[in-house]
Amino acid sequence: MKQLILYTNYLVFVFISFYSFGQNDMAKGYKIQGDSVVFTFDVRDYSKFTLEHTGQIHDFDDFNIESVAVSGEFNLWSREHWNMKKVGGFVYELKKHIDDFTDEFSWEFKFVVNNAYWAEPSKHDPNVSKAIKNGVKLRNIYNLKMYTAYPKEDGNAYFKLNGYKDAKRVILAGSFNKWDESRFKMNKVNDGWELTLKIRPGMYQYRFIVDGHWIEDPNNPFKVQNEFHEYNSVIDIKKYTTFKLRGYTHAKNVILAGSFNDWNEHEFVMHKKEYGWKYVIPLSGGKHHYKFIVDGKWIVDPNNSVKEYDGDGHVNSVCMVK
Repeated sequence: MKQLILYTNYLVFVFISFYSFGQNDMAKGYKIQGDSVVFTFDVRDYSKFTLEHTGQIHDFDDFNIESVAVSGEFNLWSREHWNMKKVGGFVYELKKHIDDFTDEFSWEFKFVVNNAYWAEPSKHDPNVSKAIKNGVKLRNIYNLKMYTAYPKEDGNAYFKLNGYKDAKRVILAGSFNKWDESRFKMNKVNDGWELTLKIRPGMYQYRFIVDGHWIEDPNNPFKVQNEFHEYNSVIDIKKYTTFKLRGYTHAKNVILAGSFNDWNEHEFVMHKKEYGWKYVIPLSGGKHHYKFIVDGKWIVDPNNSVKEYDGDGHVNSVCMVK
């Protein structure tokens, strides 16, 4: 499900979808399934290994593998904390929930064998990056790159650039992929170029690169000035979020109010259910404060233990959208 909605009180395009990561095309070393990142190490995919302490590169001659771990920017390059399990004769796996990662959308990582050997991916693999140490690129040393924003036909963010039929190549770059200038190639269609991505909820900036020339989205009026005195277009990826108040079945009227609607006391009238009350709204990624108003009385969510004070000393329930 994917919609383009324009709110007069928002300065962004709003894309709404039921948020659930689907499996992307299998990139080297990982795949995304549901709400999880599955790291996969196949011994047969690697022929070169770097001995960490010396930096020497060795041919891999099937030495005795005692352990394999995932090591990357997301776990401070730990060699043993993210240990993998052997699931086949040559294959090791580790599954991590998407919430184990920060809001960044690409990280470099490697597989560490026996706490000492770094598996070297081929420079010809599609998701590799030259390893850098102290700002210097290391010779013949590569890291894998993991992306959690990726092209997907039924994704939740649709981008369209009309016209430019004579262009040879159009790239979509933005804060969702660290402004990568080559990864997200747009597809040519009859009236222009298009690409659909799967992205976590949040607000992002983006631009198109048409044959090397950066432009804003001419069909998106919502933009912010960048450091080059030009403009980046802005999108807001939202997620349908369900609020439930259990009990209070004898109440006549229950309202949902929060930071997402300026604490409006009338707008979101909750629907009565057998278990209590329910209301579903699309929310931007991030933290939201809320309360219920039961027959005129304000209460926090009794089934949500996460609460915070606001700037006026009130205690509110907290909803995190990721």
